[in-house]
Amino acid sequence: MTPPVVDRYFAAVNAGDWAAVGEVFAPDAELHAVGAPPRRGREEIVAHFPQVLALLPVHHDAPTRVVTAGTVVLVEIRFTGRNRAGGEVVFDAVDVFDLTDDGGAIRRLSSWYDTAAVGRMVRSR
Repeated sequence: MTPPVVDRYFAAVNAGDWAAVGEVFAPDAELHAVGAPPRRGREEIVAHFPQVLALLPVHHDAPTRVVTAGTVVLVEIRFTGRNRAGGEVVFDAVDVFDLTDDGGAIRRLSSWYDTAAVGRMVRSR
């Protein structure tokens, strides 16, 4: 079973609801996205998403597998979308969530995927 806060995270990202994205993170949370500097605190984390996803006006993260061990949640994702030129962007990724002790907020999120392959798809016409 996926923890509710992780479900809320994916719903907010898929909807482009950046305020709701901020609400799922603890105030002192960290975001570690491969190829990007770490983001710390809700404000920096929320600012990251529209910057990155501006290159992908159509985007959807579909969790395909969830593994939970205490307050750590690993989610395999199938990303599908379109770049600005309308080209298809499809790739697999893994997100690792560290939740607060009560499971009500995300303390740390790290995202992993092939940045070179994704970069080629994002830039293709």
